[in-house]
Amino acid sequence: MSKMTDIYANARSTTGTSVRRRDVSTLSGMCPICVKECTVLCEIGKSTFRGREVLYPEPEQFGWSTAASNKDYRLDWSDFNILARLRGAEGIEPSPDLAVFPNVNIESKIGGIPLKVPLASGAYGSTDVGRNNWDGLAIGAALAGIVLIIGENVCGVDKESVFTNGKVTKSPEMERRVKLFKEYWDGSYGDIAVQTNVEDQRFGVDEYVISKLDVNIVERKWGQGAKAIGGEIRVSSLERALELKKRGYIVQPDPEDLAVQEAFKDGLFKTFERHSRVGFPEERGFVEDVEWLRDIGARYVTIKTGAYRPVDVAWTMKVASEAKVDYITFDGAGGGTGMSPVPMMNEMSTPTVYLEAQILKGARILEREGKYVPDMSMAGGFINETQMYKAIAMSNFGNGPFIKSITMARSPLTAAMKSLYFTELAEKGRLPRDFANKYGNSPERFFIAAEELKKEYGSKIGNEIPWSAVGVYTYMYERLGIGLKQMLAGSRKFKLDLIDRGDIASLSKLAAEVTGIPMLHELEEELFEVILTS
Repeated sequence: MSKMTDIYANARSTTGTSVRRRDVSTLSGMCPICVKECTVLCEIGKSTFRGREVLYPEPEQFGWSTAASNKDYRLDWSDFNILARLRGAEGIEPSPDLAVFPNVNIESKIGGIPLKVPLASGAYGSTDVGRNNWDGLAIGAALAGIVLIIGENVCGVDKESVFTNGKVTKSPEMERRVKLFKEYWDGSYGDIAVQTNVEDQRFGVDEYVISKLDVNIVERKWGQGAKAIGGEIRVSSLERALELKKRGYIVQPDPEDLAVQEAFKDGLFKTFERHSRVGFPEERGFVEDVEWLRDIGARYVTIKTGAYRPVDVAWTMKVASEAKVDYITFDGAGGGTGMSPVPMMNEMSTPTVYLEAQILKGARILEREGKYVPDMSMAGGFINETQMYKAIAMSNFGNGPFIKSITMARSPLTAAMKSLYFTELAEKGRLPRDFANKYGNSPERFFIAAEELKKEYGSKIGNEIPWSAVGVYTYMYERLGIGLKQMLAGSRKFKLDLIDRGDIASLSKLAAEVTGIPMLHELEEELFEVILTS
């Protein structure tokens, strides 16, 4: 394996930086010769002028963009291949008329919650990109029959929130998010979860969403794969920055500092950063916390975590087992959503395949010891059905998969944003010519699932149900769902929980070493000869 280099250390699209020369130093990412008369802004150059802003994805794009790592971790889902079968079928009669991919059952259950497709979407918290695209995300997820997660800090950042004695008693934004999903939810498949962090717990968000909004799932936020610090957003007004600091958030730079106020008014910087705190969970306290959540009406209690080292993964699984949480979402490095520090997304946390290997080791130890093993969802850069297949198959050692669903965040956002933008272009008659020639010049034509949805929802499609929701549904149910069915049919496994570790093979020594999945050339060696000599 070649030595890993960091040629992007001094130029990243996420921070809007580039270099003058192409043959950069593999050690530093700098141009081999750096000259005074250069107007190109590399990471060093831009940081010289903008400092802390360059830690983050381009501030100018906040609210209408997502960002993630672009580091090569040398191990990802492309290091595995799915194995097809010629003979036999499991989960269905091996008949040419029956064993066809539309008959594959890809339904799953996580923590007892049925899913039409083994997916969860989120978490989308107080970052503007979640709020701006919520209609598409919420309705699309409800139509697809999956779990949708409202992320942290929504009530605390809502301008219209009402607080009584420091506790939230009304949040129009939280109400909008919950009600929009529930309006199109069938009440059977999927559900909506609300994620709460330290700030949310102080504000009493748990009590509010359970008692006032009839939320069934509460997800405790311990971290995510993109960062090990609290949630962050940008605020573009001094008044908002002051308000959020008054509510108890950390706001940088300090909006109460008169010098900072003058600098902001003079346009030296255009946004403040709002940061939230991280918790320091303890075993006994968490077990009691879960009991309390159930006592006040939570039907399901889950954990969202990531970023942390192996001993913390083991501790999380131990505590989750003791508390008997319904499921855990583990988030690996590489993914991202709204506003995580770029160096942290790239250089901190455990990449997804490594992380899954760790949690599977933990699950098997718990199982061996006769302890409760929570269901698990895997997150961290997933975008397609082949990655879903591999992650779920890898987790099945013979008694059904430990990984019951895959959680995606950036890709559903991309589906929502792309749908919204192309619909706007169609209204203005400005669609790309090639696109319009291939797929049509109106949403009714270029969204392939439009006619299918109109059979059930009629004129609501494109009106009450926005085209962005049609796009999210099309991506998650039509593309990922059907794609997953095809992969399972190719393995001759006609139920999702039948795929197992024997259905994938490693393509690299590192993949085999980390996961224990044999390399392709090592598979079935003895059986191969027996078949030919018997």
